[in-house]
Amino acid sequence: MYEEIDAYVLRLIEESTPERTIWNIETIRQGKPAGWNYIDGCMMTALLAMSSITGDDRFAAFAEHFIDAFVNEDGSIRTYHPEKFNLDDINEGRVLFDLYKRSGRRKYKKAAMLLREQLKNQPRTWEGSFWHKAIYPDQVWLDGIYMAQPFYALYEKEFGNGDFTDILTQIGTVRKRMFDEGKKLYFHGYDASRRAFWADKETGCSKNFWLRSLGWFAVALADLLEIIPAGEGLKTTESVFFELMEGVSPYQDEETGMYYQVPDQGKRAGNYLETSGSSMLAYAMLKGARLGVLPEEYAVKGEKTFNGIVKKYLSFREGEMSLGGICLVAGLGPENNRRRDGSYEYYISEPVVENDAKGVAPFLLCYTEIKRLKAGSLCSPHPAEEAALSSDGADTGKATDRTSSGTCGKNTEARGNRRCGISRKC
Repeated sequence: MYEEIDAYVLRLIEESTPERTIWNIETIRQGKPAGWNYIDGCMMTALLAMSSITGDDRFAAFAEHFIDAFVNEDGSIRTYHPEKFNLDDINEGRVLFDLYKRSGRRKYKKAAMLLREQLKNQPRTWEGSFWHKAIYPDQVWLDGIYMAQPFYALYEKEFGNGDFTDILTQIGTVRKRMFDEGKKLYFHGYDASRRAFWADKETGCSKNFWLRSLGWFAVALADLLEIIPAGEGLKTTESVFFELMEGVSPYQDEETGMYYQVPDQGKRAGNYLETSGSSMLAYAMLKGARLGVLPEEYAVKGEKTFNGIVKKYLSFREGEMSLGGICLVAGLGPENNRRRDGSYEYYISEPVVENDAKGVAPFLLCYTEIKRLKAGSLCSPHPAEEAALSSDGADTGKATDRTSSGTCGKNTEARGNRRCGISRKC
């Protein structure tokens, strides 16, 4: 099976170009031209992770070729519009740090600086949290934590002052405002002004829990665990992460190990086991166990979810793989789109598709953690990658451990020599 998945990923990159990717189903359906977007950003992150864990440079080479089609030599980004203050547009910038380390080309650093400038000017709620987008004033979505905060943290680590206070404060606000103590889950969105039509007038939260938003948040926290240095900030992040993983676990489907589109209403009519959010939660559990933040039982849970996705939604037809059960899109508002009201009926009404990057990319990220697990919890970058990173150290003036693609980066000293996974210490 693993060989077939590897072949499928290679087919994706062989049949895609920067101008037309076969995984961006949403763009294809809408007939939009190619552009800088979070969907392709998810795939590039997954491809760099695949390259790191497999040692196959074809994945990373495609990611670099793809990003080069948008990032100009002066660091400007084709089709990027900072005046929209869209946190989704920050996400694709995560790969710039890896590409800069791989190549030393300064245009990647300049592009990261450009995206960082958006965050400096990003409108904020009265509590100091980034607006999700300019068209969503005063709104915080779980999606936005993934879209912006790992990039923000990587920038602080690689090019900034190493100050993670703002990031930790925003995560703390999400925990304070969006966590439901009864269900132990996080609501999809929060309006600090309480003016949005979908927001509860007392709490500001949306009506329901959406699986993929929980997945975005879980992946963001899991990735931040490898970026934030040891100290109180890391301990706080670990605590929020552990609570989230502990909270979602009871909602795991006993038979498949997957999770429902609306996770706390599993048996309600119309609800379904969804691939993208299940993959994200499995990735977070596997990675959390590998890093020693979660008990080893969570690796078992994560592997069960991955196997459940494979059994239920992964198929091979005439030598080609297809991944189904993917919610195409979901959101809240804006004002002129009241169908997106955060109701149960809304979340189950969005199209369910095959092979869209919002499902394929999380599945591939989860797959890289499965490959690490099967290989005995590998903790260091591929030797060729490690050598490339070492050669960059003098130019960047930063530590050369690998973090943004999800490898352990030999960070065990900072982690206090905690167990890195299932079978052994790093």
